[in-house]
Amino acid sequence: MSLDINIVVPKDRQLIQFYGDGKFKVSGVGFEGSILVFLEETRAWSAKSIEDITLDTLKPIIDATDGVDLLLVGCGERFVPVPKGLRQGLKDAGIVLEWMDTGAASRTFNVLVAEERRVAAAILAVP
Repeated sequence: MSLDINIVVPKDRQLIQFYGDGKFKVSGVGFEGSILVFLEETRAWSAKSIEDITLDTLKPIIDATDGVDLLLVGCGERFVPVPKGLRQGLKDAGIVLEWMDTGAASRTFNVLVAEERRVAAAILAVP
């Protein structure tokens, strides 16, 4: 038995194709450093470490005009605890936080895009 599984998404949706070596490739475009990924665009993100993940640095996601229900945060190479107050601050903005390592966040983002979820990702680059 064989099974062919292909993610099918609308052409304007972002898909994370590569991460590592301090870089990302999203829908054919290369990025140096950390990124914010929305359904239809990807932006460079100034965050370099866990200490840089704050409500202020996540403001572009909180203020997204198309609405974000779920935010995936890739916290680096290894899972570390969520910074105090971050989960509640996002909840107050109507956004559910899913906190995981960078690899898991990258893979999960693609699956949720295929499911047509209102998702965004804030992902720290890893070496």
